[in-house]
Amino acid sequence: MLPIAIDAMGGDNAPEAIVEGATRAVAELGVPIVLVGRPDVVDPLRADLELMPASEVIGMSADPGASVRRMKDSSLVRAAEAVRDGRASAMVSAGNTGAAMASALLRMGRIKGVARPAIATPIPVPGATPTVLLDAGANAECQPGWLVQFALMGAVFARQRYGIAEPRVGLLSIGEEPSKGNDLVKETHALLAQEGSLSGAGARFIGNVEGRDVMTDDIDVVVADGFTGNNTLKTLEGGMKALVKAVLAALGASEVADEAIAALLPLYATLDPEATGGAMLLGVDGVCIISHGSSSSTAIVNAARVAREMVESEVVERLREAIATG
Repeated sequence: MLPIAIDAMGGDNAPEAIVEGATRAVAELGVPIVLVGRPDVVDPLRADLELMPASEVIGMSADPGASVRRMKDSSLVRAAEAVRDGRASAMVSAGNTGAAMASALLRMGRIKGVARPAIATPIPVPGATPTVLLDAGANAECQPGWLVQFALMGAVFARQRYGIAEPRVGLLSIGEEPSKGNDLVKETHALLAQEGSLSGAGARFIGNVEGRDVMTDDIDVVVADGFTGNNTLKTLEGGMKALVKAVLAALGASEVADEAIAALLPLYATLDPEATGGAMLLGVDGVCIISHGSSSSTAIVNAARVAREMVESEVVERLREAIATG
């Protein structure tokens, strides 16, 4: 397997946590890694890992499109070029999300027929397979046809990553009835309801779903525009953090509390966003994993795991086939 290119300069905890995570990924997963970043910063940390030099860093608050076009020697751009040029099998970054998307799109290009790429984020479901939510923020404004493609790509991703034979796809709305929702949702529902709309992905459209359904085992893929999807994702993250904090405060400090916390740890591990590693940008012609900006070394290890799995399952090729059929 070609190495996974990891952006050593991206994220709130870069480069220390990123380099540590990359080192752990080699040891724990046995995957080859190449770091991409500034030699003067990364060299003292990287031990025996290969380094692809990049002299520039795109900041977390920088304008994505302008930065990618102007900073051609940035770590994000060089990581995407490594995938494009066949020097790496995938790229991973915890840096500027918009810039990661722009780098992948401008350097790798889109899969033929894809109107817009979408971010697919796994949402943990206790005791069941995660729900794939997309678009989680790549496209704030969408058209009905794009959402149909998101449904196709999300279903392929769910099948390849989680082994779901016939993914159930739902459209996020404010009610289950086809008449509920705004014009975008109603028009998209009409398209998805057509016979064979998702046959290219071997999936089944089950109609509208609501926000309360996302963390249940009643659905495998939830489709929304990027504005709605991102707000749903952030609301779920905030709600889970608030719940954990409230439970810990209620338990207080006692022997019983210690026992309760120990019993809850497996559940907390399931809900921990770092366990997912990152979201995949679907629709670009290569594997691009976007991790949370606050990623720790553990998150980077898991992101490398996801990247390896997506390369080995040939998810990009399966996406290409589904789009061509769809």
